[in-house]
Amino acid sequence: MKIIKYFFEFVFIILLFAIFKLLGFKLASNFGSLIGQLMGPFFRSKKKIISNIKKALPDINDMDIEIINKKMWKNYGRILSEYVFIKKFRNSKLEKFISIEGQEILDKIKEKKEPTVFISGHFNNFELMAMQIEKSGVKLAAIYRPLNNIFLNKIMERIRKQYICQKQIKKGRTGTRELLRAFKENYSIALMIDQRVSEGIKADFFGSSALTTTIPAQLVKKFGCKIVPVYIERLNNFYFKIKFNSPILYDQNSSIEEITLDLNKCLEKMILNNPSQWIWSHNRWK
Repeated sequence: MKIIKYFFEFVFIILLFAIFKLLGFKLASNFGSLIGQLMGPFFRSKKKIISNIKKALPDINDMDIEIINKKMWKNYGRILSEYVFIKKFRNSKLEKFISIEGQEILDKIKEKKEPTVFISGHFNNFELMAMQIEKSGVKLAAIYRPLNNIFLNKIMERIRKQYICQKQIKKGRTGTRELLRAFKENYSIALMIDQRVSEGIKADFFGSSALTTTIPAQLVKKFGCKIVPVYIERLNNFYFKIKFNSPILYDQNSSIEEITLDLNKCLEKMILNNPSQWIWSHNRWK
């Protein structure tokens, strides 16, 4: 039965993509926002989203929870519409859609050919992080989680490889081996650290234990590399600011647990910067 469900989801998304393309970027983004607000709650449990928000923001009132929930789904819809225009993002002059804070950090990494780990979370159009790093000339591999929908996943993989980051590595044990090979070949790595991963460790995240990836910490321990946290902010619905924070160089005596916890704290600060711009629907504390 799942295969039938996935097929109809695939047809629906393809139809939406066709409509988005006809509408053009700004109208498509607004339409996507409406679709996200109306249909998003049918796909993910509102109860789980509210529970997640309360874990991170225990003193929040119900009205603010509703505002964050509504803005999150609108953002989801905008992201969906933007996949149709990723090629335009990639090929257009930077200032048309995106402003960069910390471009000098990317330039130095490119110049030194120094493999670096870029970490972020699902903020706004999170795909732009890997796209901008590669576009800046940094040799990059991006770690991604394949979609459960096998029909949609093929399309998304093609979009990612053509316009976001050519070298894509699937999450999982096989992917970890490929990642290590890539790092030895001087590839930098970009990944999201805000999803629950079965192969991770439990680390504190907003006061509760959450399974967290140890990939950045493992790379630090093995190669002594730097970590660059990245935050993506949506401005006025249609534009983005990508902030590349100063590289973090950990003491080699730091444990995997200590590094992982510290990166969770870094992620917390980015989320608290604008809670409505993070995707709260992940089952983060399961």
